[in-house]
Amino acid sequence: MALTINVVRSVPVRAKAVAHLVTSDRIAGEDGAYDWGTLAFSGFDGKAGTTTVVTVDGVPTLLVGMGEADAVGTAEFRKAGVAIARKSKKFANITVVLDELDPDVGQLAGLSEGVALGHYEFNQLKSEAKASQLTKVSVVAAGKGVAAAINRGQIIADAVNWSRDLVNRPGGELTPAVLAKEAADMAKAGGITAQVMSPAAIKKARLGGLLGVNRGSEQEARLVRLTYTPKGKAKAHLALVGKGITFDSGGLSIKSGTGMMTMKMDMGGAAAVLGAMRAIAALAPRVKVTCICPMTDNMTGPDATRPGDVLVTRSGKTIEVLNTDAEGRLVLADGLTLACEAKPDAIVDAATLTGACVVALGNRYAGLMGNDDQLIGRIKDAADTAGELLWHLPLPDEYNTLLDSKVADIKNIGGPYAGALTAGLFLQNFVDSDIPWAHLDIAGPAFADSAGDDHPAGGTGYGVRTLLALAESLAS
Repeated sequence: MALTINVVRSVPVRAKAVAHLVTSDRIAGEDGAYDWGTLAFSGFDGKAGTTTVVTVDGVPTLLVGMGEADAVGTAEFRKAGVAIARKSKKFANITVVLDELDPDVGQLAGLSEGVALGHYEFNQLKSEAKASQLTKVSVVAAGKGVAAAINRGQIIADAVNWSRDLVNRPGGELTPAVLAKEAADMAKAGGITAQVMSPAAIKKARLGGLLGVNRGSEQEARLVRLTYTPKGKAKAHLALVGKGITFDSGGLSIKSGTGMMTMKMDMGGAAAVLGAMRAIAALAPRVKVTCICPMTDNMTGPDATRPGDVLVTRSGKTIEVLNTDAEGRLVLADGLTLACEAKPDAIVDAATLTGACVVALGNRYAGLMGNDDQLIGRIKDAADTAGELLWHLPLPDEYNTLLDSKVADIKNIGGPYAGALTAGLFLQNFVDSDIPWAHLDIAGPAFADSAGDDHPAGGTGYGVRTLLALAESLAS
């Protein structure tokens, strides 16, 4: 069900359910409204994201922990919002009371964002879905910018949730052509310029990496280019490139059955940059953004690229393909070349690129690599603002020799070790050295086996918030 988040001046007289945000400091003290001693005895200590239910004047009341008062920030408000939405599924509406907290507009946006993120469900394919009954959340607040902050949070969460929907859709349904149409429809609704390249246009553009991966598929490849142009003079030009592998079987270097089970998520990079574009169009920062998403699946058809084949990319560089399951970097090679041709001030690519990054960092952190320390710093700050986790990894020059090929300019794998780093080094070969560039390997956090603090099981929408925050920082 659709969710509305609004601002009210006080708790409605006939409120059916109320949520109070409570700091841990109050649990240790005394307050006339609650029996704090009983709460502490029951185990509720007010830590961020924890909840318990009490009855106040006959009204079911959800207490949501915020942690220590002097440490409450946007992350705690976002986490509280998620908890409220998840715990209130059987109520049509709930009113949120801030108690002694006095959040700024950024924190209020975080609360709204959390509520909408926590409300997310992907149950379109269930015949008897038990959907949340929650349709309205009212926040008791007053002051300048409060309503705008609540609206901003929901805009960001809606973009993340749209990205989650894309990742969660089955690969047999969300083909490259369908994904391209979803991107174009989103762009049209948001006032973004869209270009969708057909197979003939892709061939004419000499996108040999994309064509090479697509050879084994019965589904036609697409390449989507979106352009957001702000009103007035743009303060910077950012290019985003997203890996759009709608299903990855591994190609002739086929994955195991277990390894294929979640490979509908291999277009998570494209989902992230497209979701970011949706949010950027709605929030309108003064930065031009070019978005490029090469789209195909990676299958095992009779003319699939074979290990040992050599592809000629748009850049003119040749690639010896020794493992067809290292396909994401092949399509990104062409995407990055197109991004460089647009002459942006910075390029960021996002991709569910390597299992090696998951081995190194687990399933919560993305790997961050790049050629420019200032851009790396901006992205780290953006991730902190967005509440998304990442870790800066090196791109060691001495590992470039691992990609040397005997028959082509470069090979597409670097051996059994440092797989995330050699994949980053591979991509760097297709970026002009004078353009700041960063690579986000989101193979770990793009898809979750179980729900976490701010994401459901399945597609998480990771990267949307960080890329939006980066764009806004470039515009400031």
